[in-house]
Amino acid sequence: MDRGRLRDARRWHLTATGTTPAPILQTLLHHLAEGDAWGTAVGSPVHEKTVATATKPLTDAGWKHTVDGRWIRWTNPPGDAGIQFDAFAAQQPNSTLATWTIWAGPSIDHPTWSVTASPYTPSTLLADLTETLAHGTGTRHTRPTPTAHGSPSIQVTPALPTRGTGRTRG
Repeated sequence: MDRGRLRDARRWHLTATGTTPAPILQTLLHHLAEGDAWGTAVGSPVHEKTVATATKPLTDAGWKHTVDGRWIRWTNPPGDAGIQFDAFAAQQPNSTLATWTIWAGPSIDHPTWSVTASPYTPSTLLADLTETLAHGTGTRHTRPTPTAHGSPSIQVTPALPTRGTGRTRG
């Protein structure tokens, strides 16, 4: 495998809408700063354990989960926040489909804000984000500001660390 393909195989990505609340973004940035973004092995598929780890804070908080075909959704009691896991997308690592969608707002189809993540997103990061969501600090809704070009978004794709230095390369 050439170096470029190896780099791409190790990457995961996460996209947040411009209205994503600060506590969710702070959780993400804290996780990246701690260097835990390398927890998913190259080419490792999403397993039941990954899903259980990522959603444990929601289960512990008593969130309801439903299964609808390829999707498993956890929603809070009022139904205005949740996370969705797409089992089909999880098995398609080169697809552009979101494996994980974390959202808050009227519904997953019309969220006030959302964060989507790829299959290799570390389950520890997802667990940290769902912990923030489960405790309500990430569910505060902000009014989206309409723009001429749609909602702004933030995309995160960590670079690979260089061997032995802990530094990243671009």
